[in-house]
Amino acid sequence: MKKVSALGLDVGEKRIGVAGCDGTGLIATGLTTINRTSFKQDLEQLKSLIDERQADVLVLGMPYSLDGTIGFQGKKVEKFAQKLTKVLELPIEYVDERLTSVEAQQHLKANKRFSSRDKGQIDRIAAVIILQQWLDIRRSLSR
Repeated sequence: MKKVSALGLDVGEKRIGVAGCDGTGLIATGLTTINRTSFKQDLEQLKSLIDERQADVLVLGMPYSLDGTIGFQGKKVEKFAQKLTKVLELPIEYVDERLTSVEAQQHLKANKRFSSRDKGQIDRIAAVIILQQWLDIRRSLSR
């Protein structure tokens, strides 16, 4: 199987949760949470992670509405993604992120690591869920 170098992003108004994967494309892990300030600074932090991890694709969670359409928040994510791809010249793929934050909270509570004050932790785990979904879909399609 071809080496995989992807970053998963859970893009929110205040923070971006970031996850990476091992080279085999089996396991996603949380890397960091970027506290958003400006597009330029967000981009610098992402660029640093992309260079460090030699990422060749970005996987963004798309917050579809419950009816499956792209709503207000989804349009914001699309706009951010378009700016990113233009500057970084990297392909971007989307994964349905509906309820990933809820799933992340449940995961943290189940492992007794949940702190309602650490929203960044939830964003990182949501990014892991997003990237893991993408890796699993990719792997199932290559069989």
